[in-house]
Amino acid sequence: MSVQTLEAVIDEHGNVRLLEPVQLPASRRALVTILDDHLIPETALLSESALAQDWMRPEEDEAWSHLQPAP
Repeated sequence: MSVQTLEAVIDEHGNVRLLEPVQLPASRRALVTILDDHLIPETALLSESALAQDWMRPEEDEAWSHLQPAP
């Protein structure tokens, strides 16, 4: 079996509830990452500066200009 990522909710007592069913042939170990609902995902913050360099080019403005309202 390959690695799977499943979304879950952990209540205030530490009980984990998967948001979708999963079928496993036997018990498996799992890693749990607790996310803060009020924060922007870290991956979005990490990629912002790299993407900004690519997006802030005249070629990008031209490529997306058809989506801008006419002046």
